[in-house]
Amino acid sequence: MRIGELSRRTGASVRSLRYYEEQGLLKPLRLASGYREYGEGDAGTVRGIRLMLAAGLNTATIAELLPCMTDDGQGLSPACSGMLPDLHRERERLSGAVAELIAARDALDTIIEATAPLEPADPLACQAIALTPALRKS
Repeated sequence: MRIGELSRRTGASVRSLRYYEEQGLLKPLRLASGYREYGEGDAGTVRGIRLMLAAGLNTATIAELLPCMTDDGQGLSPACSGMLPDLHRERERLSGAVAELIAARDALDTIIEATAPLEPADPLACQAIALTPALRKS
């Protein structure tokens, strides 16, 4: 099948499919005309790539894990437990990122709670308040 058909079957954009090829995640055959030719198994591979991307894995990690995946007809699934250390490492990385985002949100909540509401809400009044200390220094 050609790239447009693979795109329709998987929901991945043509641009994404080309990127997956650049990253070594897909290896289509090249016809004499230069067109890419994909096999039926490539649709499952693309669905697996998209699942792993959605799980927060980067393409370099996906390239390492992809050989340990098998197509079960519904998409890719792990074929060996040897990939578990990599998956656990990525989970820890994501957990750290989540913790940082929660801390940032909590800091923002603190700022929001400390901010007195203006009555009526007037953006120009906020600007005047913000400029007042600067004007006093002059």
